[in-house]
Amino acid sequence: MAIIERKETKPVIDLTGPEGNAFNILGYASSLASKLGFTKEENQKIQDDMMSSDYEHLIEVFDSHFGDYVDLAR
Repeated sequence: MAIIERKETKPVIDLTGPEGNAFNILGYASSLASKLGFTKEENQKIQDDMMSSDYEHLIEVFDSHFGDYVDLAR
């Protein structure tokens, strides 16, 4: 019998599908921030930053804050 190490897998957001739209990603960020214990002010600051520019910026900000917990796929 072989004993293998179990690896945890992160959820994946497919940016090319319906779950990759900006509103969905904003919602995912808000939910993750709450689950991770961010304050309402921290959560709002992230949301504001995500919405401050274009879609690519939104993705970059999301990844910088939540990339350890979620993978983004194109």
